[in-house]
Amino acid sequence: MTIDPKMTIAEILRQKPDAAKVLQQFGMHCIGCAVASGESLEDAAKVHDIDIHKLLTALHEQTKS
Repeated sequence: MTIDPKMTIAEILRQKPDAAKVLQQFGMHCIGCAVASGESLEDAAKVHDIDIHKLLTALHEQTKS
């Protein structure tokens, strides 16, 4: 599965639970909150002032299975 910036955080975590560690490393500590379940990765990155390209690269590298 390829992680797409339009996917919700909940979708990503359902398919790749180890993505939580990467998100937390980037400062996204409220991945279990109600907003995160419906928020796209792209939107969350904007809110947290995170470079989406760096985040996607890290997610793909650390969740390869």
